[in-house]
Amino acid sequence: MSETAASLKYAPHFVRPTDAVIADLESYAQLLRKWQAVQNLVSRETLNQVWTRHFADSLQILPLLRDGDHNFMDLGSGGGFPALPLAIALKGGPQRFVLVEPNGRKASFLRTVARELDLAVTVFAQRSDQIDSRETPAPDVITSRALAAMPLLCDWMEPFFTSKTRALLHKGREYVEELADSGAHWHHDVLMVPSDTDPGGVILEITNLRRKSVR
Repeated sequence: MSETAASLKYAPHFVRPTDAVIADLESYAQLLRKWQAVQNLVSRETLNQVWTRHFADSLQILPLLRDGDHNFMDLGSGGGFPALPLAIALKGGPQRFVLVEPNGRKASFLRTVARELDLAVTVFAQRSDQIDSRETPAPDVITSRALAAMPLLCDWMEPFFTSKTRALLHKGREYVEELADSGAHWHHDVLMVPSDTDPGGVILEITNLRRKSVR
Protein backbone atom coordinates (compact mmCIF):
# COMPACT_ATOMS: atom_id res chain seq x y z
CA MET A 1 0.00 0.00 0.00
CA SER A 2 1.37 3.42 -0.95
CA GLU A 3 1.81 6.10 1.70
CA THR A 4 -1.18 8.04 0.37
CA ALA A 5 -3.54 5.10 -0.20
CA ALA A 6 -5.40 5.42 3.10
CA SER A 7 -6.25 9.04 2.32
CA LEU A 8 -7.32 8.28 -1.27
CA LYS A 9 -10.24 6.29 0.13
CA TYR A 10 -11.94 9.64 0.78
CA ALA A 11 -11.24 11.13 -2.67
CA PRO A 12 -14.93 10.94 -3.72
CA HIS A 13 -15.59 13.60 -1.08
CA PHE A 14 -12.86 16.02 -2.25
CA VAL A 15 -14.18 19.17 -3.94
CA ARG A 16 -11.26 19.48 -6.36
CA PRO A 17 -8.95 17.13 -8.29
CA THR A 18 -7.39 14.41 -6.16
CA ASP A 19 -3.83 15.18 -7.26
CA ALA A 20 -4.22 18.79 -6.06
CA VAL A 21 -5.45 17.62 -2.65
CA ILE A 22 -2.62 15.09 -2.33
CA ALA A 23 -0.06 17.76 -3.30
CA ASP A 24 -1.36 20.08 -0.57
CA LEU A 25 -1.36 17.26 1.97
CA GLU A 26 2.25 16.51 1.07
CA SER A 27 3.15 20.18 1.56
CA TYR A 28 1.41 20.04 4.92
CA ALA A 29 3.38 16.90 5.84
CA GLN A 30 6.66 18.65 4.94
CA LEU A 31 5.77 21.66 7.11
CA LEU A 32 4.81 19.33 9.93
CA ARG A 33 8.17 17.56 9.81
CA LYS A 34 10.02 20.88 9.65
CA TRP A 35 8.21 22.41 12.62
CA GLN A 36 8.30 19.18 14.62
CA ALA A 37 12.02 19.78 15.13
CA VAL A 38 11.28 22.79 17.35
CA GLN A 39 7.69 22.22 18.49
CA ASN A 40 6.05 18.95 19.51
CA LEU A 41 3.07 18.84 17.15
CA VAL A 42 2.48 15.07 16.99
CA SER A 43 3.92 12.17 18.91
CA ARG A 44 7.38 11.23 17.65
CA GLU A 45 6.26 7.65 17.04
CA THR A 46 3.59 8.74 14.50
CA LEU A 47 5.60 11.29 12.53
CA ASN A 48 6.55 8.70 9.90
CA GLN A 49 2.95 7.46 9.69
CA VAL A 50 1.38 10.84 9.07
CA TRP A 51 -0.75 9.69 6.13
CA THR A 52 -2.43 6.87 8.04
CA ARG A 53 -2.31 8.02 11.67
CA HIS A 54 -3.20 11.65 11.02
CA PHE A 55 -4.41 12.42 7.50
CA ALA A 56 -6.70 9.44 6.95
CA ASP A 57 -7.87 9.61 10.56
CA SER A 58 -8.92 13.22 9.95
CA LEU A 59 -10.44 12.70 6.50
CA GLN A 60 -12.82 10.00 7.76
CA ILE A 61 -15.00 12.92 8.87
CA LEU A 62 -15.75 13.77 5.23
CA PRO A 63 -18.45 11.10 4.62
CA LEU A 64 -20.29 12.31 7.73
CA LEU A 65 -20.69 15.88 6.48
CA ARG A 66 -23.88 17.38 5.08
CA ASP A 67 -24.41 19.85 2.28
CA GLY A 68 -25.19 22.66 4.72
CA ASP A 69 -22.06 22.19 6.82
CA HIS A 70 -20.23 25.40 5.99
CA ASN A 71 -18.90 26.72 9.31
CA PHE A 72 -16.48 24.55 11.30
CA MET A 73 -14.87 25.04 14.69
CA ASP A 74 -12.00 22.84 15.81
CA LEU A 75 -11.11 22.84 19.51
CA GLY A 76 -7.56 22.16 20.66
CA SER A 77 -6.22 22.00 17.11
CA GLY A 78 -2.61 21.21 18.06
CA GLY A 79 -0.90 20.06 14.87
CA GLY A 80 -4.07 20.73 12.90
CA PHE A 81 -6.03 17.48 13.10
CA PRO A 82 -8.69 16.93 11.94
CA ALA A 83 -9.35 20.49 10.75
CA LEU A 84 -6.47 21.16 8.34
CA PRO A 85 -6.83 17.95 6.28
CA LEU A 86 -10.55 18.71 6.05
CA ALA A 87 -9.84 22.30 4.96
CA ILE A 88 -7.43 20.97 2.33
CA ALA A 89 -9.93 18.42 1.02
CA LEU A 90 -12.71 21.04 0.88
CA LYS A 91 -10.59 23.93 -0.41
CA GLY A 92 -12.52 25.95 -2.96
CA GLY A 93 -15.88 25.09 -1.42
CA PRO A 94 -18.04 27.23 0.90
CA GLN A 95 -16.56 25.74 4.07
CA ARG A 96 -14.79 27.99 6.57
CA PHE A 97 -12.76 26.81 9.55
CA VAL A 98 -12.07 28.36 12.94
CA LEU A 99 -9.19 26.66 14.77
CA VAL A 100 -8.82 27.19 18.52
CA GLU A 101 -5.31 26.54 19.86
CA PRO A 102 -4.05 28.38 22.96
CA ASN A 103 -0.40 27.34 22.52
CA GLY A 104 1.24 30.25 20.72
CA ARG A 105 3.82 28.22 18.80
CA LYS A 106 1.25 25.70 17.64
CA ALA A 107 -1.06 28.54 16.60
CA SER A 108 1.82 30.02 14.57
CA PHE A 109 2.28 26.67 12.83
CA LEU A 110 -1.43 26.47 12.00
CA ARG A 111 -1.38 29.99 10.56
CA THR A 112 1.70 29.14 8.49
CA VAL A 113 0.03 26.10 6.93
CA ALA A 114 -3.17 28.03 6.29
CA ARG A 115 -1.25 30.89 4.64
CA GLU A 116 1.06 28.75 2.52
CA LEU A 117 -1.77 26.50 1.31
CA ASP A 118 -4.30 29.36 0.94
CA LEU A 119 -6.88 27.71 3.21
CA ALA A 120 -10.12 29.25 4.48
CA VAL A 121 -8.88 29.06 8.07
CA THR A 122 -8.90 31.50 10.99
CA VAL A 123 -6.77 30.66 14.04
CA PHE A 124 -7.56 31.83 17.57
CA ALA A 125 -4.52 31.59 19.86
CA GLN A 126 -6.79 31.43 22.88
CA ARG A 127 -8.67 28.97 25.03
CA SER A 128 -12.24 28.44 23.93
CA ASP A 129 -13.56 30.03 27.15
CA GLN A 130 -11.70 33.23 26.21
CA ILE A 131 -13.58 33.54 22.91
CA ASP A 132 -16.86 35.42 22.76
CA SER A 133 -19.20 33.18 20.77
CA ARG A 134 -20.44 36.32 19.02
CA GLU A 135 -16.97 36.77 17.49
CA THR A 136 -17.25 33.64 15.36
CA PRO A 137 -19.90 32.25 13.01
CA ALA A 138 -22.23 29.80 14.73
CA PRO A 139 -20.59 26.47 13.86
CA ASP A 140 -22.46 23.86 11.89
CA VAL A 141 -19.83 21.34 12.99
CA ILE A 142 -17.49 21.26 15.98
CA THR A 143 -14.54 18.87 15.78
CA SER A 144 -11.96 17.78 18.31
CA ARG A 145 -9.35 15.03 18.41
CA ALA A 146 -7.40 13.82 21.43
CA LEU A 147 -8.19 16.90 23.49
CA ALA A 148 -10.20 16.03 26.61
CA ALA A 149 -12.77 13.67 28.08
CA MET A 150 -16.42 14.17 27.19
CA PRO A 151 -17.57 16.04 30.34
CA LEU A 152 -14.94 18.73 29.81
CA LEU A 153 -15.48 18.82 26.06
CA CYS A 154 -19.19 19.41 26.61
CA ASP A 155 -18.36 22.32 28.88
CA TRP A 156 -16.10 23.86 26.22
CA MET A 157 -18.49 23.22 23.31
CA GLU A 158 -21.72 24.37 24.90
CA PRO A 159 -21.26 28.16 24.44
CA PHE A 160 -20.97 27.63 20.68
CA PHE A 161 -23.75 25.09 20.26
CA THR A 162 -26.98 26.03 18.50
CA SER A 163 -29.97 23.89 17.64
CA LYS A 164 -28.29 23.17 14.28
CA THR A 165 -24.79 22.41 15.57
CA ARG A 166 -23.32 18.91 15.54
CA ALA A 167 -20.07 17.79 17.11
CA LEU A 168 -18.01 15.12 15.36
CA LEU A 169 -15.49 13.91 17.90
CA HIS A 170 -12.68 11.38 17.58
CA LYS A 171 -12.80 9.08 20.60
CA GLY A 172 -10.86 6.00 21.66
CA ARG A 173 -11.80 2.93 23.65
CA GLU A 174 -12.87 4.92 26.70
CA TYR A 175 -15.82 6.53 24.93
CA VAL A 176 -18.47 4.47 26.74
CA GLU A 177 -17.19 5.52 30.14
CA GLU A 178 -16.82 9.12 28.97
CA LEU A 179 -20.42 9.20 27.73
CA ALA A 180 -21.64 7.85 31.05
CA ASP A 181 -19.69 10.53 32.89
CA SER A 182 -20.96 13.34 30.68
CA GLY A 183 -24.52 12.05 31.01
CA ALA A 184 -24.47 12.98 34.69
CA HIS A 185 -24.37 16.68 33.83
CA TRP A 186 -25.37 16.97 30.17
CA HIS A 187 -28.23 16.11 27.88
CA HIS A 188 -27.11 15.12 24.40
CA ASP A 189 -28.13 12.82 21.58
CA VAL A 190 -25.34 10.52 20.43
CA LEU A 191 -24.66 8.57 17.26
CA MET A 192 -21.60 6.31 17.29
CA VAL A 193 -19.78 5.67 14.01
CA PRO A 194 -16.98 3.07 14.09
CA SER A 195 -13.57 4.58 13.34
CA ASP A 196 -11.94 3.65 10.04
CA THR A 197 -8.46 3.91 11.57
CA ASP A 198 -8.80 2.82 15.21
CA PRO A 199 -10.34 -0.65 15.77
CA GLY A 200 -11.46 0.36 19.26
CA GLY A 201 -12.41 3.92 18.47
CA VAL A 202 -15.43 5.81 17.19
CA ILE A 203 -16.52 9.13 15.81
CA LEU A 204 -19.19 10.45 18.19
CA GLU A 205 -21.85 12.62 16.59
CA ILE A 206 -23.30 14.82 19.32
CA THR A 207 -26.46 16.88 18.85
CA ASN A 208 -28.90 18.74 21.11
CA LEU A 209 -26.25 19.47 23.72
CA ARG A 210 -27.54 21.25 26.81
CA ARG A 211 -26.61 21.34 30.44
CA LYS A 212 -28.86 19.51 32.92
CA SER A 213 -30.61 21.78 35.37
CA VAL A 214 -29.41 21.64 38.96
CA ARG A 215 -32.15 20.68 41.39
